[in-house]
Amino acid sequence: MPTLSGPPTAPRLLHCFPTFAAGGAQVRALQLIAALGARHVHAVVALDGVTSARELLEPGAALRIVEAPPRAGTLASLRAYRALLRRERPARVLTYNWGAIEMALAARSLGLPVLHHEDGFRPDEVRAQKARRVWTRRLVLRRAELVVPSRTLERIALATWRLARERVHYVANGIRCERFGPPDRNLELRARFGWSAEHFVVGTVAHLRGEKNLLRLLGAFAHLPRDARLLVLGDGPERAALEARARAADLCDRVAFAGHQLELPPWYRAFDAFALSSDTEQMPLSLLEAMATGVACASTDVGDVRAMLPAEQHAFVVPAQAGAAGERALGEALARLCADAALCARLGAANRARVAREHSFDAMVRAHARLWDPSATIPGWPTPLA
Repeated sequence: MPTLSGPPTAPRLLHCFPTFAAGGAQVRALQLIAALGARHVHAVVALDGVTSARELLEPGAALRIVEAPPRAGTLASLRAYRALLRRERPARVLTYNWGAIEMALAARSLGLPVLHHEDGFRPDEVRAQKARRVWTRRLVLRRAELVVPSRTLERIALATWRLARERVHYVANGIRCERFGPPDRNLELRARFGWSAEHFVVGTVAHLRGEKNLLRLLGAFAHLPRDARLLVLGDGPERAALEARARAADLCDRVAFAGHQLELPPWYRAFDAFALSSDTEQMPLSLLEAMATGVACASTDVGDVRAMLPAEQHAFVVPAQAGAAGERALGEALARLCADAALCARLGAANRARVAREHSFDAMVRAHARLWDPSATIPGWPTPLA
């Protein structure tokens, strides 16, 4: 394979995302960029041109946005991506999820080290992996390094994609527990919506895409008592359809859409319970943040969710069934929480203890730092251009 040549440059990392809208992978990358300081120079390319997540970058941290080439067919895209890589000359190319696999291929064709991240699957792979994508991952990633945040994805990478054990790196998501809590119900924030301590508030935090299945949550919430309230944080292409469903008689005036919020900890404090209704997840950051706040949780049984939660919470993890059955199962779990404040408090305390013990932010940073370091010795990688 040809390699790039030319004068040495500072250690530069190019992060390639299908989109740089706020989501779990994007938020984690921004946190890592801030935590690792000036060790690297960071550039981000969003293949769809959406870069709104940059608003979440912590003060003092820096990254540069690189304009993505226009969308084209596979061969034209590969040529454009190779040209972009030649201009940028990164020491590492960090690609994120299936939507960036062509950038990973372009980088490999130039002999550049690729650190690929898989955080989950598109809606069309919720039930089963697509054969073409399986084969593509096998071919493109066999000489790359793969980072996964869940044991579920680790098993898929090893058994289905048949990647070498030494190239698959499980790094659990971590959070700063000290930023979250206490679960004091944040009555001042609730008052913005005309809600009080008398209301049982279910909250969720999600990018409003189809695979998050907020319609399931709305249907589940309709089974709760009339004095319950639902607070939805996040934005996305499904918002209009969700707002239309929330105007139906069984939900009218009980649901608030607060949109995208830069500072989430105060919002989690307003929740009595957290709900996750996705069809597919791996290790969702929103669940970790709710747990760190000390909030009880109800969730669909996806990815590593059951393993993330303490044993006391497992009765509130329900199958991700389609239609009314899925809505009913999640609704019953939420109704049990709604009826028992003492139970919510016990579960919330167990959740916070679990996160503090097993999802250290510092441990996550150390693991990623080793993989990001241009001087790191990783079998099979060419010498970087630093």
